[in-house]
Amino acid sequence: MTDHPLPFRDPQLSFSLRADDLLGRLTLDERIAMLHQFAPAVERLGVGPFRTGQEALHGVAWMGPATVFPQAVGLGATWNDDLVRRVGEAVGDEVRTKRAQDDRVGLNVWAPTVNLLRHPLWGRGEEGYSEDPALTSAIAVAYTRGLRGDDPHYWRTAPVLKHWLAHNNETDRDTASSSVRPRVLHEYDLRAFRDAVRAGAVAGVMPAYNLVNGRPNHVSPLLEQHLRSWTDQPLVVCSDAGAPSNLVDSEHYFDTHEEATAASLKAGVDSFTDHGTDSTVMTGRIRDALAKGLIDEGDIDTAVHRLLSMRFALGEFDPELDPYAGVDALDTEEHRALALEAAEQAVVLLKNDGLLPLEPKRDRTVAVVGLLGDACKLDWYSGTLMHRSTPLDGIRERYGADNVLYAEGVDRVRLKSSDGWLRVPEAEGPAGGETRGAEGALDPALLAGRTDLPPLTCGEEATELALVDWGDGVLTLRTDEGLYLSVADDGYVRASADEPGGWVVQETFRLEAVEGHDGGHRLLHIGTGGYVSVATDGAKVAESGERIPGDGATVFEVETVEHGADAVARAAAAADTVIVVAGNDPHINGRETEDRTTLALPAQQDRLWRAAHAANPRTVLVLASAYPYAVVDAAETLPALLWTAHGGQAAGTALARVLAGDVSPAGRLPQTWYAGDDDLPGLFDYDIIGSRQTYLYFDGSPLYPFGHGLAYADFTHTALRAEVDGERLRASWTVTNEGGTAGDEVPQLYVRAARPGETGPPPEGLGRRLGGLGEPLDLPLRKLVGHRRVHLSAGAVERVEFDVSVEELGHWSVAHGRWTVEPGAYEVLAGASSADIRLTATVLVDGEAQGPRRLVTRGLEAADFDRQRGTEIVDRTRTEGDAVTPASADSEAQLVYRACDFGAGVDGLRFLVSGEGSITVSAGGHSTGITFPGTGGRHDYRVLDAALGLSGVQDLRVGLKGSVRLARIDVVTGKESE
Repeated sequence: MTDHPLPFRDPQLSFSLRADDLLGRLTLDERIAMLHQFAPAVERLGVGPFRTGQEALHGVAWMGPATVFPQAVGLGATWNDDLVRRVGEAVGDEVRTKRAQDDRVGLNVWAPTVNLLRHPLWGRGEEGYSEDPALTSAIAVAYTRGLRGDDPHYWRTAPVLKHWLAHNNETDRDTASSSVRPRVLHEYDLRAFRDAVRAGAVAGVMPAYNLVNGRPNHVSPLLEQHLRSWTDQPLVVCSDAGAPSNLVDSEHYFDTHEEATAASLKAGVDSFTDHGTDSTVMTGRIRDALAKGLIDEGDIDTAVHRLLSMRFALGEFDPELDPYAGVDALDTEEHRALALEAAEQAVVLLKNDGLLPLEPKRDRTVAVVGLLGDACKLDWYSGTLMHRSTPLDGIRERYGADNVLYAEGVDRVRLKSSDGWLRVPEAEGPAGGETRGAEGALDPALLAGRTDLPPLTCGEEATELALVDWGDGVLTLRTDEGLYLSVADDGYVRASADEPGGWVVQETFRLEAVEGHDGGHRLLHIGTGGYVSVATDGAKVAESGERIPGDGATVFEVETVEHGADAVARAAAAADTVIVVAGNDPHINGRETEDRTTLALPAQQDRLWRAAHAANPRTVLVLASAYPYAVVDAAETLPALLWTAHGGQAAGTALARVLAGDVSPAGRLPQTWYAGDDDLPGLFDYDIIGSRQTYLYFDGSPLYPFGHGLAYADFTHTALRAEVDGERLRASWTVTNEGGTAGDEVPQLYVRAARPGETGPPPEGLGRRLGGLGEPLDLPLRKLVGHRRVHLSAGAVERVEFDVSVEELGHWSVAHGRWTVEPGAYEVLAGASSADIRLTATVLVDGEAQGPRRLVTRGLEAADFDRQRGTEIVDRTRTEGDAVTPASADSEAQLVYRACDFGAGVDGLRFLVSGEGSITVSAGGHSTGITFPGTGGRHDYRVLDAALGLSGVQDLRVGLKGSVRLARIDVVTGKESE
């Protein structure tokens, strides 16, 4: 017998059985309603409302005050799984605490982001952990385990991984297709998601806005083929905001929203995030799809069951048994200490010629200069700060305020028009106002600017403004009171914002020279596209809802009162040592919706470090940024460089403690720092193998390599042992702190396939060069398979041990469609970075070689090429499969399939194609070609044969031209040709 009248209320039953029972009690309308992000209550059953989606990337976001930890890329730079797990626990506890205070806070958290940092110009690089799938996986597993909690039944929060799949461009992000070859898919992009899912601490994933191989991620068959094959747990797939509508509105992949919604549901999407809190649009589409027979009730029930299972795991129906129900842990002393520890561990010492550590002394003066010297920057996914420590704050506290000089380095300007100087009027009534977003918002994109302040005017007295050029001519203008010029919904320009921010930043401008006006400029407001015009009622960029065009703009002359470089030089000359703090504002020139255009440090900030160094050679450059910079001259010129991601609430204190030597820096770069833009492939080039991207394949000379980071201590690595024992690879070596100070070291374990005749240490530098097309495979130059952050006191010794699967030595075989570890020799590389390899050993793997492609019995999928040039992978059909097409209709695309076994002989090849154009093919000294007209649509395939006698093992080369889509190649035997 049970005391619970309804089985779904019985905690003795499994969550699955309870979900079955509750599902069976819901009406069709109630079930459909649960498929929207904001599911309403079912009062007749005592079931409350539920919301999917609470941002928690590096703290509770968007819902008011919370502990703000370093950005995700900063957590990746710690290379410390244990630390990141503790951060996840703290964030999860704060989610629970805030949920008890505000029922708008959801327990289904949309974090972490595991997209790999393939390209350093990606605008959302701050959200990821690393360019490497193994490091990303390790950090993601740690964070999700912290968010999930240790209870075997109930979850602290339910983490959702973002963004499935191969998403590294904000430009055209909802219409661009990532061309991902099978090896990149299996070895790189899927790997980032797989390990976290297998670890059992992930509740689901969020598909990305983009398409992969021509098919939108929200209808990807990979959700069922791979994601849900990695676990028996019911995973919830939550759409990204507005993405269901994009399938029709921007992507035009489907003709109707009913078709698109049905396809998403059948592909595995369970929760639709669209049209904000208004669920009627999406639920109406689901009803219409059901009425038209595009889906059945079973499709709806499958999705609802997964959502209900997650709600049961969160303890919604068992508050008396939920171990996390009574958590009260917001802004605790432990969380504050953890935020400081994380910020300290995220600091990477890039270069040090002995200037650091800089011990505080009574007579030692330090100048803090630079645009970020007194800044504590937040990003789009930050909470509201309860504590704030800037570099200036931290250095003053550590070195003594009387010993610290400061110069921000802004250019101080005045703007003059024909009607007088641009000025900020005095506000009537009390000044100030609540920080934007401080109260919390389900959608901070909807937060409006202030309209309670008077707009700017022109008059006899000028207001001096602090001008910063953040690069590409993107400017901010700020008053001495710390208020940025901003534009509200009414179109007027006011000094009203504490910081740049918002979904569309309203605090950025651009000066445009006016032809025929010597020294005259228009002021363009970037957020609206309107030009500043000063009228009798004030400065504005729009009137009656219409943007003011360039010919209606007020023409300004810009008078520079002081160049920032001059102020920096004065402060630098007066100090013993200079700390230049440069970097980015996370809302400008690189963020969600906006990719970067260059690796270069903005020119204004470049001038500042040069001015400081010219005045004082004891100059340290600190880069506080969400992404890498190509600071080649600074790296060659300055005695010390450091990098840290925006470090959250304790960033300044952490930096000061590192500079002073209280903490030995041990952060490591989670991505390659390239020397310049010329080292980068195109932003839309996702073929990391073919275009030699990331440390795995890049064979140039980076500015700083993946895994790089120095310390104040001196560590040695000795006595490497490595062996293969069955299915395990075991490696160990000794790390010794030879220095006079305690510190952390990060031993890193890499592997690679040994090349024929190569049994000794790797060549100098980053590794081996690639050979020509005659080599069988393009394998990684080295691949991270293990890391550990260890703390060693002076003179201490520790033996580090790694035990990894032999599968880590393998790769995805396009020839055989499976993961393959070829027999032979493999090098085990131990060191302090991907380029700083201290020790090498060789292990042997036994087994049978996979052999050539079996074309006669298996044929080959067109996308299973070994090398390509000028191709794009596209969708074979709307629901499954890939095809290959020329990236440009005007150029021939080339494909190479190595070691194709044609057996005793074939008489020709059979091509499955759509579109029109031509195919050329050559192998074994023979070649042929076919040209064909187009018939039907892009998914209308037909079979074409080409006569070509081939036998034995040959490399097959195929050329494509026109709009042809090649899906598959098979052989034609003599019997078939009769």
